[in-house]
Amino acid sequence: MVHDRKQKNKVLKQGFLASRVPDNLDAIIIGSGIGGLGLGVLLAKVGKKVLVLEQHDRAGGCCHTFTEKGFEFDVGIHYIGDLLEHKPFRCMLDSMTNGQLQWEPLENPYDQVVLGPPENRRKYPIYSGRTRFPEELKKCFPGEEKAIDEYVRLAKKVGRGIWLLAMLKICPVPLAKFLVYTGLAQRLSFFFKMAPRSLTEVVNELTDNKDLRAVFSYIFGTYGNIPKDSSFAMHSLLVTHYLNGAWYPKGGASEIAYHMIPIIEKAGGAVLVRAPVNRILFNDSKEATGVSVMKGQEEMHIHAPMVISNAGIFNTYQKLLPKELQAMPAIQKQTSMMKNGEGGLSVFVGLNGTKEELGLKADNYWIFAENNFDELVEKYSNGKREESAHKVPLLFVASPSAKDPTWEERSPGKSTVSLVSFANYEWFEEWKDDKVSNRSPEYKELKQAFIDSILEVVFDVFPKITRDKVEFIDAGTPITNTHYIGAPKGEIYGADHGIARFSPELNATVRPQTPLKNLYLTGQDVFTCGFAGALAGALSCGSIILNRNLHLDAIAMAKKIRFMNPKLKGE
Repeated sequence: MVHDRKQKNKVLKQGFLASRVPDNLDAIIIGSGIGGLGLGVLLAKVGKKVLVLEQHDRAGGCCHTFTEKGFEFDVGIHYIGDLLEHKPFRCMLDSMTNGQLQWEPLENPYDQVVLGPPENRRKYPIYSGRTRFPEELKKCFPGEEKAIDEYVRLAKKVGRGIWLLAMLKICPVPLAKFLVYTGLAQRLSFFFKMAPRSLTEVVNELTDNKDLRAVFSYIFGTYGNIPKDSSFAMHSLLVTHYLNGAWYPKGGASEIAYHMIPIIEKAGGAVLVRAPVNRILFNDSKEATGVSVMKGQEEMHIHAPMVISNAGIFNTYQKLLPKELQAMPAIQKQTSMMKNGEGGLSVFVGLNGTKEELGLKADNYWIFAENNFDELVEKYSNGKREESAHKVPLLFVASPSAKDPTWEERSPGKSTVSLVSFANYEWFEEWKDDKVSNRSPEYKELKQAFIDSILEVVFDVFPKITRDKVEFIDAGTPITNTHYIGAPKGEIYGADHGIARFSPELNATVRPQTPLKNLYLTGQDVFTCGFAGALAGALSCGSIILNRNLHLDAIAMAKKIRFMNPKLKGE
């Protein structure tokens, strides 16, 4: 664990200078989110010299942290599942951080679902554990045993079908097309069979109990589509992801990038920040040959035999390609299949008091105004921004400081709370060109209206958190996300994760290989959103570049660990 911020900043904040660009690069990666860094490490591990370029002033993408008034805040890592020691995902992560990154389990129950207004509030704990999860739900909903068992059965079966999604991304294109157009994809994988069905549709068939429907659906906030627009297949991935528990990185989210970057550097590569890529360079044969970085008013060209973008499909295709290549039918086809995801709204609160004094634990609260999610969120999204600011329908509440066992020694007597919801990009768009630190009074007023109504909910659900304990508070709106993480419409989960995203055709078409030679995509737009999805995107991209199935490598590694430690029971 590294608590010396200076030492950490040396790694995470290496500024871009021409003298720091290594010679004879094997690859350039645009964007230092986990999809970019993860791929950088995979390539470095086989001796490739990689340059990762980041437009922000620190590496990590949604895994970066920032400090205000002495409080350290996470931007996007709230909890990660599937980290049992003998699971492929954990083995892969341990390998990508040389075993240096440590994980702290959350409480069990790790999530609390809170439904209804203050005068009629219902609280449902969500436990991890393959048997405990359904058992505890049955205690809350007597008489609904059959519905609960069927929900868990379906989710697990869908989760097991994810292998075909991975395969469509990395198998030869003719084979992928064959699987799609013969309809074999739906036959072979239950994931694709259930993908066109909405979460609302499946859940409503299972039960008439409105609170149980809500509890089955609550985690839609982790990918950003309301239940009626969500694919049951995507939702199932989340449910199964947390079945064995939830974890948080010890020392905070910045530890992730901090332990990955040295592996890239050891192979002769570099991760440089304040390096905004303004275009990808191509030769006359439409092959990517490098990138152009803006240094002040000057353009600097850096060349490499391959360019990999972790900047998202829209930034890559609509901003970084020359106009004539943007117009290629194959590129147009891919962008027409995807759309921008929902804008994210985050509120960061720095509090005076320990977790015990404030009643905070290593868990998360999902607070909803009522149990009719589809209606609530649609009304909010379609409303006028000033009115919607006072009626935020859902709120995710977590305390990074309560989850991190090293927090107390770093910031004694202080605590942090992160609040996440959604907001329309259009509500804030008129101020997008203002200076970030000095936007107009109207913008600040609108932002404050959101903060105030959100805080009311927090004070109400957490009675020990009172106004006088708040030492710092600020919010990030969709246009803040555009500035710091380069999200074109302020989205936090990349391209939209609605039902259309999970058709076999889209997944065979949008893959790490692009229609342009030597240009690849990695990260959450290649696979699915979130930390695990972006890493799976990196594995898929690495599989194509290195011509070997890295997904299978991770599974083999996990099997070996289980074989060597029979005490680790296979789940």
